[in-house]
Amino acid sequence: MDRTVPSSGNEEINLYLRTYYSLLRSTREVQIKTLIEAHKRIHSALHNLADEPQPDMAAFIYAILRMPHCLSKIRLVVMGQSERVFAQHGYSDVESWQQVSAPGRRRRNFYDGKSTLAVYIASRSDIDDLVPILTAYQIERRKLYVLFSKSNVLALLEKIEADGGRPRATQLGELSRLTDIPVEDLERLMQIWGEKTAVNLLEIARRKQELAIRSLAGSLADYKRATRQWWRNVERSVPGVTFESRPLYFISSNTHSMTNLLSGFALAHEAELEKFIYHDGSNELQQEYQDILERNVPSSRENFLYYVLKKYESAHPGMREKRLAHEQERGIFRVPSEHAFDIEVQVVALNQLRPDCLDGRLRLSGIEQMQQSEAIIVNIDYPLGMAAYQVLTEIARNIAEVRGVYIMGKAATLNGRIGDVMLPSVVHDEHSLNTYLFENRFKADDVAPYLVYGTVMDNQKAITVPGTFLQNEGYMSVFYQEGYTDMEMEAGPYLSGVYEMVRPKRHPYNELVNLYNASFPIGILHYASDTPFSKGKNLGTQNLSYFGMDPTYATMIAILRDILGNEIKQIGKKQ
Repeated sequence: MDRTVPSSGNEEINLYLRTYYSLLRSTREVQIKTLIEAHKRIHSALHNLADEPQPDMAAFIYAILRMPHCLSKIRLVVMGQSERVFAQHGYSDVESWQQVSAPGRRRRNFYDGKSTLAVYIASRSDIDDLVPILTAYQIERRKLYVLFSKSNVLALLEKIEADGGRPRATQLGELSRLTDIPVEDLERLMQIWGEKTAVNLLEIARRKQELAIRSLAGSLADYKRATRQWWRNVERSVPGVTFESRPLYFISSNTHSMTNLLSGFALAHEAELEKFIYHDGSNELQQEYQDILERNVPSSRENFLYYVLKKYESAHPGMREKRLAHEQERGIFRVPSEHAFDIEVQVVALNQLRPDCLDGRLRLSGIEQMQQSEAIIVNIDYPLGMAAYQVLTEIARNIAEVRGVYIMGKAATLNGRIGDVMLPSVVHDEHSLNTYLFENRFKADDVAPYLVYGTVMDNQKAITVPGTFLQNEGYMSVFYQEGYTDMEMEAGPYLSGVYEMVRPKRHPYNELVNLYNASFPIGILHYASDTPFSKGKNLGTQNLSYFGMDPTYATMIAILRDILGNEIKQIGKKQ
C-alpha cells in the first residue's frame, strides 16, 4: 500500500537537534548560549520574537511555568535517569537536596540550594523539551535584564517592592510605558508570581544569568533500567494485586478525572464543598454554581464539584487524607513515583468499586456484576514523548492480558479551538517516522453527550512531534496540507508500543503500519490546549480554569463507559 509521507523538510529543526545532541555527548557542561543561534533559526511557533529585540513574554511565561521557581538562581542543570546515574557521576546525594517542582511540567527536580538543579529524565523527549525551554528562557532573560536594569525602571521596581511587592494598576501601567512590555503580559506575570513579582523582576534586573546544561547518561539501557525501577515500585506498593495474573486496562490520562468519577468522594461531600463555595469562593465561582443549580448554564454540576474539591483540599490539608482512605476502600490505589521519573500510577480493582458511588454517567445496565470482575485498571499520569513507549512496553512485559489501551491527552489543533476534542484514526510519528493506521475505539457520539463547551471531531489525523518548541509555521503548514491537524507528543510512541504487543518483533521504521487487527481496543482522545496558528495562544498565555476540565471529564467518561461496558460483556460470557 502506498502512502504520502508527510515530510516537514525543515533542515533548521533537524540542525538544532543534531547540534544539542552532539554537544551533550561531552562529559563537561554545555553553555546554553552556544545554542541560541540554532534556536533562533528554527523560528519556533512558540517563540515568535526570539530574534527580535522586544521580549517575547508568551515564550518567557511558557518557560518559567515548566521549570521550578528556583530557575532564576540556577547556573547548571544536570540531567540523569536515576539516583544511581547521578551517584556514578559524583552527585551522590541529589535526593537529599530540596525537591522542587514546576507548575506546568511533571519531573523530579532537586535543587542544591546554590546554583545546581538535578533533573530526572525518562527518555530523550525530556531532552527535546528541556533544552529548547532553557534556551528560550536564556534569550528572553537577557532581553529583560537590559530593560529592567535601567535606572528609572529599577527605581520603580524598588518602590513596588517597598509597597508590598504586588504592583498596583498605575504601577503596572508605568512599568509598561518604561519597558514597552504590554500591560496584559505584565499582568500574566503578576498572576504567576503574586507578591513576589517585584522581587523576581529585581533579581532579573540586578544579575545577569548564564545557564549551562549537562547530560550524565543517555543510552537506551539507562532509560530501560529507570523504567524497570519505576514499575517495580508500583508492584511493591500494591501487594494485594498480582499483576501477572490479572487482565488489565491501560489508561494514560491525569490523576484526578478517573478517581473522581469512580470514587464518589466529591459528591458525598457536596454539603462541605457548597459551604466552601459560598464562604471562600470567588464571586465568579459562586455565580457559576448558582447558575448550574438553576440550570441557567449547561455546565455539569458533578464536574464543577470535582473542580472545587481541588481548591478545597488546598485550603484544608486533612481532606486529602480522607479522600485517599475513601478511595482505597473502593479499590483505588495511588502509587507516587520514587527514585525515578515523576509518573504517578493509579491501580483500580474493578471488583471493589461500589456502583452507588459511581458518577451517574457511569451507571451502566449490569454494573452490579462488576463484583465478579478479575480485571484491573492501571492509569498513569501521562508521560512526555518517548517515555510513553518505555512505560507501555515495560507494563506489557509484566502483566497477564491487555484488554484495552486508552490514551487521553492534550494537543495543539490547527483547525479547532481550545477545549475541542479530536479523535484520530491516523497517527504519523516523527520519532519512528511510521504512519499508524488503527480503528479508534471512539466516535464523536461517544464523547459529545458529555462535552459542554467544545466540539468533537472524529476521523482526524494526528502528528506526534518531538517537542513543543520544535515546531514552526512552515513545519505545521506542510502537515496541515496533508490533513494532519492534531499535534501532540505521545500517541506515536504509544502505538509503537502497541505494535510490539501484537506483533513478534520490534516496531519498524519509516513504514505504513496497519494496527486494525489489534487484539484489544485502542482509544485515543485528544483535547485542544493550544492553537499555534493563533500567535501566542497556548497554555503559557491563558488559563483554562474550570472550563478546561470539561473536555478531560468528557473524554474520561467515554473511556470508563467503554471499559465498564466491555467488562460487563466479559462477565456475561462466563455465565
